[in-house]
Amino acid sequence: MDRNKSSFAIWGFMAVLAFAPSHAMAQENAEPFRHGVSLLGELKYAPGFANFDYVNPQAPKGGTLRMSSTGTFDSFNPVLDRGEAAPGLINVFDTLLKDTSDEISTGYGLLAEGVSFPKDISSATFRLRAEARFADGEPVKPEDVIFSFEKLKELNPLYMSYYSHVVAAEKTGDRDVTFRFDQKNNRELPMILGQFPVVPKHWWEASGADGQSRDIGRTTLEPVMGSGPYKIAEFTAGSTIRYELRDDYWGKDLNVNLGYNNFKNITYTMFGDRDVEFEAFRSGNTDFWQETRAARWATGFDFPAAQDGRVKKEEYENPFRATGVMQALVPNMRREMFKDQRVRKALNYALDFEELNRTVFYNAYFRVSSFFNGTELASSGLPQGQELELLTALKDKVPASVFDTPYTNPVGGSPQASRDNLRKAVELFKQAGYELRGNAMVNAQTGQPFRFELLLSSPQLEVVAVPYQQQLRKIGVEMSVRTVDPSQYTNRTRSFDYDMTWTVWAQTLNPGNEQRDYWGSTSVNREGSQNYAGIADPAVDALIEKIIFPADRAEQVAATKAMDRVLLAHDYVIPLYYGGTARYAFWDKFEHPAELPTYSTGFPSIWWAKAP
Repeated sequence: MDRNKSSFAIWGFMAVLAFAPSHAMAQENAEPFRHGVSLLGELKYAPGFANFDYVNPQAPKGGTLRMSSTGTFDSFNPVLDRGEAAPGLINVFDTLLKDTSDEISTGYGLLAEGVSFPKDISSATFRLRAEARFADGEPVKPEDVIFSFEKLKELNPLYMSYYSHVVAAEKTGDRDVTFRFDQKNNRELPMILGQFPVVPKHWWEASGADGQSRDIGRTTLEPVMGSGPYKIAEFTAGSTIRYELRDDYWGKDLNVNLGYNNFKNITYTMFGDRDVEFEAFRSGNTDFWQETRAARWATGFDFPAAQDGRVKKEEYENPFRATGVMQALVPNMRREMFKDQRVRKALNYALDFEELNRTVFYNAYFRVSSFFNGTELASSGLPQGQELELLTALKDKVPASVFDTPYTNPVGGSPQASRDNLRKAVELFKQAGYELRGNAMVNAQTGQPFRFELLLSSPQLEVVAVPYQQQLRKIGVEMSVRTVDPSQYTNRTRSFDYDMTWTVWAQTLNPGNEQRDYWGSTSVNREGSQNYAGIADPAVDALIEKIIFPADRAEQVAATKAMDRVLLAHDYVIPLYYGGTARYAFWDKFEHPAELPTYSTGFPSIWWAKAP
């Protein structure tokens, strides 16, 4: 899939000139406008480049791509975190900058023809393209950018956190928007300000087809308008949606868009169950399948179309080359039962990953051992150099083990190893004030049994949950498994209404403000944050600040490794597994460039339909 962090991959902004006697004076003190921003080096593409190297600029336009998704949808509002947004909605909107898939943390001008910021990065100014238009022909103006940013910060907790250092936004020219920051030298802000969806202010402030005033603070199923390459052509609420490529898309000939957006129609059909969704793919009712279950990838493609080549199977490393993955079971430390680290560690000892990998996963996976697994940011061995210096400065606030004991997960895989690990788990529970009475692990003082619920979003996760449940039962711990539909899961995790859940954090090679949302004290009680574990730790907070405001790349890497080490040392999560490849199956109706981009498969953005 495209390397967009997620459907609405993190977009926003705000900044005010406290006193600007004139636009001319504001520009006099500004740096020159540049055509792109890179956080980790020089831009690969020079001004005026023809197109990205990894696209086919002559890719034909046409055909229909039939996609599927699990769950439902009840909103076309790209700003809110309430409701379930329709899949593919990102294609209706443009952003100020466009990510490239062969560079890390790099964006080039899309709605913005250029971006400028001073050496101390106390602000950033974006200059909009004069030709940028919404679908109704109205120009994209600074007022639209400011409106979009302010509503995102007002209505979406994620963006409120992500752009917390952006304190104001103001129109500073006919096509210029300037954003001011409350702290200097936050290198990522000019980049991430280019990532949010710009919506039309005039459309949202007008009346809808029903004659009622539109309200961007509510969910809506009125087809929204944007400036992006696609429009919502038709839909059945919660069930299907079709996007149609706009012939009049203003940006179709931009260098950053050549070779992109090649399908005339993209449809999504919603399913309540992944197995039913797969059957639709097998039957030829949908075109594409991303497999997340190792067993099905190994044994489930024995149907005729897969055997005779009408369905292709391919694995790609590209999306994981610049992504660190922590997939884990996450105890909610807002619950009293999980506040003791020895309990959390015991729960890790009860998970026999090696046995699961052998019996369930066909040895397709590896155990996760870092919050930045598989990247240069992952901690390993013992801390040295700058990482050690950072940890030493926090010596009174971090576990002593970070200095002398590398993090390792328990290793099972044999009956003896499993028994040894379970004995260790029982001992840890005993140290935490529990004891076995008969077949139940109970609080030694109150007699209350240790039982909790694991909240899941999909039945396919039960292949791990049920064996884990059985292991826990051997030490008297009762874990019930609760699988809910995606909508319920979203609502419950937003409000931290769970004992334990299963989640994945995907990390880029340039961590920044999002770390506060994942593990910062400021997010622990903020509904909608991704601090699922309930972490509030002063050492972690201090290291997050070093990550966001590093003196240089070396300090950022050292601070990230140090934070990773501290998070692991507290046993905040029970690490699971990762595969390192994306597994795609698709009907043989498509083509893609011979050499895909380094950090993405480019699907579906740079693929195209085969000629009939």
